[in-house]
Amino acid sequence: MICICIVLMFCLGAVHSQFPRACTTEEALDSKTCCPLWKDRSPCGARSGRGRCRDRVVFATFAAQRVPQYNDDRLNWPHFYYDNTCECFGNYSGSNCGDCKNGYFGDKCDRNVIVERKDIREYSLQERKRFFSYLALAKTTISKEFVVLTTGDRHHLDTYRFVDATIYDVFAWIHYYSMKPIMRNSSFDSSKNYAHQGPAFPGWHRLGLMFLERQIQLLTGDETFALPYYDWRGEKNCSICTDEFMGANDVQGKISRYSYFASWRAICSGFNYIDAYCPNAVEEYQMEKLRRKPGTNPLANKIASFQDVEDVLKWSDFDRFPYNSTARKSFRNALEGFLRASDGETLERNMHNLFHIYIGGTMAQVPISSNDPLFFLHHGFIDKILETWIIKYRGTPNVYPENNEPGQGPNECSTPYFPCYRNKDFLQRSTAFGYTYSKYKGM
Repeated sequence: MICICIVLMFCLGAVHSQFPRACTTEEALDSKTCCPLWKDRSPCGARSGRGRCRDRVVFATFAAQRVPQYNDDRLNWPHFYYDNTCECFGNYSGSNCGDCKNGYFGDKCDRNVIVERKDIREYSLQERKRFFSYLALAKTTISKEFVVLTTGDRHHLDTYRFVDATIYDVFAWIHYYSMKPIMRNSSFDSSKNYAHQGPAFPGWHRLGLMFLERQIQLLTGDETFALPYYDWRGEKNCSICTDEFMGANDVQGKISRYSYFASWRAICSGFNYIDAYCPNAVEEYQMEKLRRKPGTNPLANKIASFQDVEDVLKWSDFDRFPYNSTARKSFRNALEGFLRASDGETLERNMHNLFHIYIGGTMAQVPISSNDPLFFLHHGFIDKILETWIIKYRGTPNVYPENNEPGQGPNECSTPYFPCYRNKDFLQRSTAFGYTYSKYKGM
């Protein structure tokens, strides 16, 4: 049994994961059931026809069918914790089917709203102020729905506990949690994680942006809210790293005190032990402030060009064997930034990876990089490139490849979300998820 310790933490430095609060009781964990009651007092809103409590939560089992020696708690998500979760019908969604799918609103989830994601430089002053105020609210508001997992020792379940978290920090911790090295036979494989270096990379990050966008819509009641993006093609420097936008920094990497983000702290920073999930959960003073040092790393002192993006889009195969960071002529691997897109053969740092390292500081520490709001602006543009590829090649879930990368199979549930979203489901037009992109810089 997992030891349950719910800790109320109303500081900005709380640690975060995506566990429905109702599913972290001793009863839920003992029964391995995450089918919370909806307001009709039935599990998953079954009495109202919203969903049902489904036995056996995964569609295809990587660990059981192929590599039984993996004993990581995130593999086969969420089987390690729950054998039963909600399956929501129609446009209903959420851990108890009490919410709507992205892009839908209303009591019956029958009102479709498509929002437009814009480059942040397209925003008016009023739009920027609204955006920054929404982010501040998300950073300081404790999530009512989710609590988060933390432990100083992944080998011992009795050290696992759940704590409260702010909405933005839930989003940030999801990335951290999914990037921790995979446990195999009680040792750790640092070359593998659930969010990168495989076919799940674009869709996993697409889901992360959808999660944050939806949570802010629900928090503010603003159905028109859309996350902005940052089209960095051809930039000679980070043009939005100013106090007018995302904050300037000094030579030491400290964010300007006049920035909207001067006081923001990065959760899970400072103690990146492979056998721990953010062990400094309660020590707020140990949380580092955001840092940036754009363009100072001699190994990544530039940003990908217009031509680099064009070259990425010429590869028609979504991904190719061996479906990891060495895959050649692979759209996914070129987009992620392990491959020179112009020839499809040379392994080098580019695109997504290059920008993380170029910005430096918190963004260059990839597990905790999602703490910096530049993260979702960057990944918004990566998602726009994915959307362009889907339109160009008529991409569908059918092109998502079978593969042997743990957690990245087409039918595996994306870690660590409720309800189950299959990795392959994100290879479809963004309008299916309630958003589209503005045309900016000719794209």
